[in-house]
Amino acid sequence: MRLLVRRVHAASVRVASSVVGQIDQGLLVYIGIEKIDQVTDLEWGSKKILGLRIFDDNEGKMNLPVRDDMGILVVSQFTLCGNLKKGYRPSFNKAAPPSLAISLYEQFLEILGNSFGGSLETGKFGAHMNIEMKEDGPVTIWLDSQNKSY
Repeated sequence: MRLLVRRVHAASVRVASSVVGQIDQGLLVYIGIEKIDQVTDLEWGSKKILGLRIFDDNEGKMNLPVRDDMGILVVSQFTLCGNLKKGYRPSFNKAAPPSLAISLYEQFLEILGNSFGGSLETGKFGAHMNIEMKEDGPVTIWLDSQNKSY
């Protein structure tokens, strides 16, 4: 599972002309699910997201995790699973097929929601989405459950 986590002042996602998910201050999380991902990857990702100390404390130091008075907007994005080993056109052969990906995506949302008391919003799985965000920082964190070394 690959996660791209962005600290935001606000973010929203639209499908067609309708807003389907929206948060104020918090995290915008893009998630790409791979064929080899298991529930343990989902649990690891949820724990990491909720534990990331990327919000400023009273002294202006990034030292605090996302709080329950903030929001998390989760957007599925299979292109995070792409690779460019053979040229310039990305290959998505590591991405989970939609039937597996949606099941794991929904489990991930359940795991995350059970541990987070704030507003948990989502995009629409498999849809073409328009995403707007007002970045805070910028602060962007890359997480990969298959490569935890960075």
